[in-house]
Amino acid sequence: MKELVEYMAKALVAKTGEVEVRAGGADHSPVYELRVASSDIGRVIGRQGRTARSMRAILGAAAAKAHKRATLDIVE
Repeated sequence: MKELVEYMAKALVAKTGEVEVRAGGADHSPVYELRVASSDIGRVIGRQGRTARSMRAILGAAAAKAHKRATLDIVE
């Protein structure tokens, strides 16, 4: 799942080298922290948070398929 978050973020940002994903939390409900360059934060969040909401929905669907719950936090 970490690779999925990283793949989605790298497809959106201009500075792909600064994309960093950290996994934390419990095994059954991991929390993924996404860090990008400050100039790319708007691209990841999107207008009114639509892009971030979509990324969370895709991550949630992938986690549900594995019988887990996952959370995505975008860290500035």
